[in-house]
Amino acid sequence: MTKIGLIGGSGLDDPDVLRDARERAVRTPYGEPSAPLREGSIRGTPVALLARHGREHTIPPSQVNYRANLYALKEAGCTHVLATTAVGSLREEIGRGHLVILDQFIDFTRQRRMTFHERFEPHAPAHAAMADPFDADLRDRLIGNCRRLGFDFHPTGTVITIEGPRFSTRAESALFRAWGADVINMSVATEAALANELDLPYAAVAMSTDYDCWKTDEPPVSWQEILAVFRENAAKVTALLVETVAGFAAPEQSG
Repeated sequence: MTKIGLIGGSGLDDPDVLRDARERAVRTPYGEPSAPLREGSIRGTPVALLARHGREHTIPPSQVNYRANLYALKEAGCTHVLATTAVGSLREEIGRGHLVILDQFIDFTRQRRMTFHERFEPHAPAHAAMADPFDADLRDRLIGNCRRLGFDFHPTGTVITIEGPRFSTRAESALFRAWGADVINMSVATEAALANELDLPYAAVAMSTDYDCWKTDEPPVSWQEILAVFRENAAKVTALLVETVAGFAAPEQSG
């Protein structure tokens, strides 16, 4: 049975969106996740919502227990994971409010626990394949729904994940652009890697909220700017996720 784990997703816990909602406190071998799971259904598809940074955004990105978060979703029976993230744009053409369906990442984090393999079994090393870290089917569903909903979006994009919580220097921002990154955030590479180790299909929809600090003709990014743009466009991300989650129930309902 399909069950979708949703990481982030502000607005999806609205009673008009999430039906038969209930809380589930979870503890994993890796500690507690960022928040209790909020489980229910969206248009007939079972879902489990998890607030990446806690319900009141109190957990900095470098302190999120990513292993517990992904493990909790897997243990709750999730078969797929969809994540949302605010990102800074490293490309002129990716404007504020645009959505990006990520297809690659560059990991620039330094201090996170981002593997479940703390030791190998004798003569059985575990090295997850990561050439294409985002699930192709989930990405196709997101892209198709972006088109149907008429959103400004980009069907591919490379995200560079930095440690945070500080923002980049101008030199770093220029370097990331030279490396081929399209957007920047503080979470997705870690989640994608862990999801792959758990054999959980994972995809992320990124919302561009700012231009980081590489543009010299405008002020560098601030949290206030990110929050303002995100609030203005959050309904788009919610609509996209609702349509995508609902699509998993359609074949069963039509049969």
